[in-house]
Amino acid sequence: MNDLIQLQLMDAQAAMDRAIDHCESELTKIRAGKASAGMLDGIFVDYYGAATALSQVASINTPDARTIVIQPWEKSLLTAIEKAIQVANIGINPQNDGIVIRLVVPPLTEERRRDLVKKVKEEAERGRITVRNIRKDANTKIQKLKGEGVSDDEIKTGEGEVQKLTDAYIIKVDKHAEAKEKDVMTV
Repeated sequence: MNDLIQLQLMDAQAAMDRAIDHCESELTKIRAGKASAGMLDGIFVDYYGAATALSQVASINTPDARTIVIQPWEKSLLTAIEKAIQVANIGINPQNDGIVIRLVVPPLTEERRRDLVKKVKEEAERGRITVRNIRKDANTKIQKLKGEGVSDDEIKTGEGEVQKLTDAYIIKVDKHAEAKEKDVMTV
């Protein structure tokens, strides 16, 4: 296979890897009724005038399946962390006892579980669309190689390889979504 086509395949694979990683991180943020530190990813605290990730100003522990304990490294940050959690609207009210902040994750109702499964399916569809868009871009770039002396047969082979990559990555997205759905529906 032509080196230029091989290069396009490697670029497409790297982009698809990033798309899968992003999809995984978005699925992690969907809470499944169990406490996890990942639920707090994306929450930033005002730390001396700079927006700083919560995990960089406090230790986050999960002593049991329903509780998250946040212990700031400076006591003065307690109220700032509490406000940041409320603003993030993760559906949990923080409980500040003056030393640590506790988040008690409520059990999910059947209706809420169904809503979360819908979110999981939407996120998986976004992941599949991203992978397909990467396929489209790769095929367009491979088609443009025709002007650089690449034969039609090599271009067809390259497009076939891109399709194989796409199919493999869509299966990965589906597996992640299926695992998350099972996790959400488990009581």
